[in-house]
Amino acid sequence: MTTPPLRHPYLDHPGPIAFAHRGGAADGLENTVAQFRRAVELGYRYIETDVHATADGRLVAFHDATLDRVTDGAGRIADLPWAEVRHARVGGREPVPLFEELLETFPGVRWNVDVKAEPALRPLLDLIERADAWDRVCVGSFSEARVLRAQRLAGPRLATSFGTRGVLSLRLRSWGLPAAVRRSAVAAQVPEAQSGVTRGRPPLRPRRPRARAAGARVDGQRTGKDASAPGPGG
Repeated sequence: MTTPPLRHPYLDHPGPIAFAHRGGAADGLENTVAQFRRAVELGYRYIETDVHATADGRLVAFHDATLDRVTDGAGRIADLPWAEVRHARVGGREPVPLFEELLETFPGVRWNVDVKAEPALRPLLDLIERADAWDRVCVGSFSEARVLRAQRLAGPRLATSFGTRGVLSLRLRSWGLPAAVRRSAVAAQVPEAQSGVTRGRPPLRPRRPRARAAGARVDGQRTGKDASAPGPGG
């Protein structure tokens, strides 16, 4: 017997959903207001970003744990106050944005948010509550435990993607192997390639009905100049 798919307003969009990964890779300005604005002007309405919490609990849209790779600043974000992080410039040009700023600046955008570290989870959920943005944010993480904590804390009003074990279970089912899939997420996010290994669309596309039968939507992260950003991880 097939269980009906989970439904959430976050995915209320006809056809395939295109995501601008970190806003895009042009000019090396990933996860900046300027790059997100560029993606919106190109027609994207779904954007992927990442969040970390500063030492004083401010939630920033930033991929790495440290400022060093993409900014003119240095140090671990978790060890720095917002008053210091705000002076760093991505590519030497653009400031690091607060996620709250992104919700306000782009009211028509829906966000896929990778919670990169545990201290960012509570501030993110508190912000979603304050902004009443439950329909605009999907929470994901490479940490299965972090996704489960988000689900427990926020309940069904929060859209989440499967963690790593959930994606693995879908993969095993696509091969006809028995694997339990929890009906607790609304999407499965599978990169086309990671660490030089292609694992996404060619093998997954014909088997998406298995994922949908488990109650999930499958979206692959596209790579390319306008859809993705370079660097480690998601």
